[in-house]
Amino acid sequence: MKVRMIDIEIIGKWLEGVGLGSELSELVIRGGLLLVVILLGIIANIVAKRFVLMGVKYLVGRTETKIDDIFLERKVFTKLSHFAPAIVIYLLSPLAIGEFEQLSGLITHAAMIYMVVVGLIVIDSFLNAVLDIYRTFEASKEIPIKSFMQILKIVIYFFALIFIISIMLDKSPVYLISGLGALTAVLLLIFKDSILGFVAGIQLISNKMISHGDWVEIPKYGADGDVLEITLTTVKVQNFDKTITTVPTYALISDSFKNWRGMEQSDGRRIKRSVYIDLSTIKLCSEEMLERFSRIDAIKGYIERKRSEVDEYNKANSIDDSVLVNGRRLTNVGTFRAYLESYLKGHPMINKKMTLLVRQLAPTEFGLPIEIYVFSSDKNWINYEAIQADIFDHILAVVPEFGLGVFQNPSGSDFKALLS
Repeated sequence: MKVRMIDIEIIGKWLEGVGLGSELSELVIRGGLLLVVILLGIIANIVAKRFVLMGVKYLVGRTETKIDDIFLERKVFTKLSHFAPAIVIYLLSPLAIGEFEQLSGLITHAAMIYMVVVGLIVIDSFLNAVLDIYRTFEASKEIPIKSFMQILKIVIYFFALIFIISIMLDKSPVYLISGLGALTAVLLLIFKDSILGFVAGIQLISNKMISHGDWVEIPKYGADGDVLEITLTTVKVQNFDKTITTVPTYALISDSFKNWRGMEQSDGRRIKRSVYIDLSTIKLCSEEMLERFSRIDAIKGYIERKRSEVDEYNKANSIDDSVLVNGRRLTNVGTFRAYLESYLKGHPMINKKMTLLVRQLAPTEFGLPIEIYVFSSDKNWINYEAIQADIFDHILAVVPEFGLGVFQNPSGSDFKALLS
C-alpha cells in the first residue's frame, strides 16, 4: 500500500510539473485507475467466457450423464460468467477512487445491484434446469412440481427486490422486511390468484386428481383433450382439434371435471349405447318363429332350452297352448336380447373379464331401449370407435330378423309415401 501511495505521489508530482494543478492531477490519476479497473473487468469477462466457459463446455461434452447437458442448455454456466466483471469492479473500484466517496459508493452499489440481478437470473435458469431434469423421471407425470417452482421463484424475486431497494437506500434488508407487516393485506390481494392456484395445486397433486398427459373433460371451459402443463395459476389442455384451452387451476377444485386416466389404466374402454325398439313390433313367439330362430347358431341352444322349459311348465299346469297369451311364451324381443348377449360373448374385441350386459330399460316415447353395456379390449380411440360401429352395424342389420323394428321419427320421405 505504501509503494502504491508513493507511486501515485510520484505520478501526481510529475503531472503538476507539466502544468496541471494538484486537484486536476488527482482527478486524472483516479480516472486513469478507474479505466484500468474497467479494463480489468473487460479482461475478466473475456477470460470467463472465452476460456473458463469453453473449458466447462468441453468437460460437459465428455461426460456420459445428461444432467450437466441440461444445465448447459439452460445457459446456467453462461449466466454465471457475468459475475466475473462485476466482482472485479466491486473489489477494485474502491481502491482506484477511494477518496471520491460518493462516486465510489455509486459504483460499488451499482456493482452489487448488478450481481443481485445476475444471481437472480442464474437461480431462475438453475430452477428451470432442475425442472427439466425432474421431467425426465416417470414421477413427474404423477406429481408435477412446476407450480412449486413458480412459488419459489416468486419468493426469490421478492427477496431480490428487497435487497436491491436496501442497497439503493443503504439500509439493512431486515429493516425493510420488518416494515412489510402493514402491506400484508395488499400483497394478499395482489397475489390472490397465485395463492389460490398454489393451494389448488397442492390439493390436485396430493390427491392425484390430475397429472401431465391425462385426458380430461372440463365442459364449463370447453376443454376436452390432454393436459400439457400444470402451472401455478393455470392448467393448459390441448383439445383434440389441436386448440389449447387455459383453465384456472383453482377451477379444477371448485368445479367438476372428468379425468379419463382410470379408463386408460384399466383393461378396457366402455361401450354404452342403446337401440330403441318400436313397441308395436314386440310380440309373442309363434311356433313358426321359434323354428326360424332355432336355425340361428348363436341362439340355437338357448331356443331348445327355453322351449323345453316352457313346454314342461305349460303341461304341468294344463295350459291351453292354442292361444298364445296362455301360459309361458317366448317373446321376439327377449330372444333378440339373448342373441345380442351370445353375439357379444363371441366377439373377439370385447373384454369378457369385464362387465358384459344387455339390458332392457324403461319404455319411453321413442320405444323400448335395449342397452349394450360392454368393454372394448382395445382402448385406442380410433380402434374403439371402429369396434363400436361394427357392433351396432350388425345389431341394426339383424333387428328385422326377429320381427322387430327400430324406432325413428317420421321423415319427409315417410310423409310423401303416406300422401301418395
